[in-house]
Amino acid sequence: MIRKLSAFLLIILMRFSFMSGVMAQSSTGHIKGIITTSEGEPAAFVSVRIEQHNRGTVTDSKGDFAFRRLEPGKYVLQVSLLGYEPVAETVTINNNQTATVKIRLQVSKTQLSEVTIVGGKNKLANKESDYIARLPIKNLENPQVYNVVGKELMKEQVITNFDDALKNAPGVSRLWSSTGRGGDGAGYFSMRGFAVQPTMVNGIAGISNGSPDPADIERVETIKGPSGTLFGSSLISFGGLINIVTKKPYDVFGGEISYTGGSYGLNRITADINTPLNKDKSVILRTNAAYHSESSFQDAGFKRSWFLAPSLSYRVNDRLSFLMNTEFYTNESTNPTIVFLNRRRQLIARTPAQLGMDFTRSFTSNDITMKSPSMNLFGQATYKISDKWTSQTNVSRSVRRSNGYYSYVMFLDQGDNNVQKPNDTLLSRYLTHQNSTTTATDIQQNFIGDFRIGGLRNRIVAGLDFLSLSTNNDNSPYVLFDMVSAVNKRDPRYAQLNKAAVDARLAQATSGQVKNTTTNYTYSAYVSDVLNITDQLIAMASLRVDHFVSKPTQDFVAGQKDEDNYSQTTVSPKFGLIYQVVKDKVSLFANYMNGFQNLAPITQPLPELSGNLKPQQANQFEGGVKLDLLQNKLTMTASYYNILVTNMTRGATIEKNGTQYNYTLQDGSQRSKGVEVDLIANPLPGLNIVAGYGYNNSKMEKADSSVLDRRPVSAGPEHLANWWISYTATSGKLHGLGIGFGGNYASENLPVNSKATGTFTLPSYTVLNAGIFYQVNAYRLALKLDNITNKEYYSGWTTIERMMPRRFSASVAFKF
Repeated sequence: MIRKLSAFLLIILMRFSFMSGVMAQSSTGHIKGIITTSEGEPAAFVSVRIEQHNRGTVTDSKGDFAFRRLEPGKYVLQVSLLGYEPVAETVTINNNQTATVKIRLQVSKTQLSEVTIVGGKNKLANKESDYIARLPIKNLENPQVYNVVGKELMKEQVITNFDDALKNAPGVSRLWSSTGRGGDGAGYFSMRGFAVQPTMVNGIAGISNGSPDPADIERVETIKGPSGTLFGSSLISFGGLINIVTKKPYDVFGGEISYTGGSYGLNRITADINTPLNKDKSVILRTNAAYHSESSFQDAGFKRSWFLAPSLSYRVNDRLSFLMNTEFYTNESTNPTIVFLNRRRQLIARTPAQLGMDFTRSFTSNDITMKSPSMNLFGQATYKISDKWTSQTNVSRSVRRSNGYYSYVMFLDQGDNNVQKPNDTLLSRYLTHQNSTTTATDIQQNFIGDFRIGGLRNRIVAGLDFLSLSTNNDNSPYVLFDMVSAVNKRDPRYAQLNKAAVDARLAQATSGQVKNTTTNYTYSAYVSDVLNITDQLIAMASLRVDHFVSKPTQDFVAGQKDEDNYSQTTVSPKFGLIYQVVKDKVSLFANYMNGFQNLAPITQPLPELSGNLKPQQANQFEGGVKLDLLQNKLTMTASYYNILVTNMTRGATIEKNGTQYNYTLQDGSQRSKGVEVDLIANPLPGLNIVAGYGYNNSKMEKADSSVLDRRPVSAGPEHLANWWISYTATSGKLHGLGIGFGGNYASENLPVNSKATGTFTLPSYTVLNAGIFYQVNAYRLALKLDNITNKEYYSGWTTIERMMPRRFSASVAFKF
């Protein structure tokens, strides 16, 4: 009887245990969350543990983490990442529900000086961007090639000017320095065989006649290839575009003050101060400022600038937020000594050495200066319509001015006493006084979605864009001031150039005054969809419709409007494929990208030849591979591209009734193809490697006979390479001590290359740089030696410009 009762009780207990287990299993809950840094960036590889259980996980590259099948109740999540304050977050789980948490890390008060987070994400390899595709997609999901130069790398290299930052971008070379002149005074760079200027800030118009100050730069993005589908045509190049991403407010008080001094009178002071303005940290102000002063390695020349960039963020609620970024820049400087080579006849000198010039002479004066102030205003309103749709409204207003003297120094055919004597020893010095203002207004509305149709994930952006560009010119004529020997250091005319003499010469001018206003508008609509066909196969399809309107130029000297009012409508497509051979680690990609450029009407000699020109078209095919391996410790992009530009204009002749007529034919083409490699590696704790290579083969395939089958002068060197290797001790007595070494290589450059002139060759060069830095507590000390071997090298684009010789600089910074 007892045995039967025992057996009966045992069966009941087993059933009870089974039912309890089933009930417990059906009553579990889950935790999912996202962790971000104090700067709002996804916090990758962060340790997350549950205090009550021996369970833990780490966040992925997007900052996401999850715990599954937890019994209902309260749990404490322990979150830790070196350099940030630990966080203990209490989470309550209810039956059959998922608790969602958002955790923002705060910078550790004792670790503010850390530059290397061991076990964390490699900051030099952070390529994720919302601006490239106007969508929050990862680099390995994007079929377009782009490179990123971040503030961490710029800090290691003691970067004090924008041009030096771009030396870290593969396949990018400087054509000439910022001149400050009206209309296009910013620096020019060559990218995939085409000239480009920095004209984008936070993915929207941000123009300048000077060189952007790096004090407010979070990163510089060089976006490669014709990108008309998402960025239009008015401000970018067929080779790509340069986008500057500014520093954003973060939700703790902090900042940094630094001083950098160096050779040739370099003095630079910067300040970066961030502070919440209310208790709940919904309103935050971050202000960056800089004063910069330097002289020249030549006998005259200087630059002085002030920069102020306040940025305000306001989080109204979980759905609505505002961001406003402003930049005020004022600069006064002399012209850089850019010598223009003759463009009409056979050159006598073919290399810088054959010119015989002493490039430590400036051929200018310190009172012949240009002021180029600029203002950029950027506003963004973000509203989360639903879990799947977000509205983003962007507005920018840019004003750039040029007020002062601009000089051309060039080799012309005209000799002394107006006798035609072709030579490459006599320089003509032309000057003008400019008063020019360009205003750009850009209004952009984007709707960004992330949803599924038929089980397929779609990430889409649909947008409208309005851009207005208006220029007012009030410039004096260009006057020939004098002609001076380029090689005779005792020529008495050399020192006669000064402001008083120029003003007197300009007062004698009776014609050539430029006083006009030009305005154009661009109305655009675009859509781009990133479709996950499978978990590993991704397709991108994009389309833009662009309507360009150029208003008649108002000429106030002639008292009339020019007959140049015209409009053009262009359709620009883009397609791309990504196949992730290894999910989130190895991607093969291919793309077709289109760019376009509007052309103004021209007057033809015969009525039957008349008609508006079509927009130029650039079509690129590209393929390659992207890697992100070893938990972000090795990233690489390698690609081959082929760009064909059509509808280019060239000269032609036609005979009618025995008379020869010269007219313009629109059937020209240019081919640009090449290879690019971008590598960032962190093979050991504290060891970072940044390297890039670019090869470009450009040729005029159908063009005027003078340049047919020749390399365009805007293409720059055929081969470019950049590298930077640094090591920072992460422990021991030398903790915080780091060294860096790197440089740039460029092959020969042909700044002049035509049948009429022949070729002028700038020699290849290798420039080496090195630095040492030490960070202890909240202080950072750095020493940098640029151009260690004092290499004499040049850049140019129908010009020749001597680059900076050996230069030493030292920097000290205090972070709080």
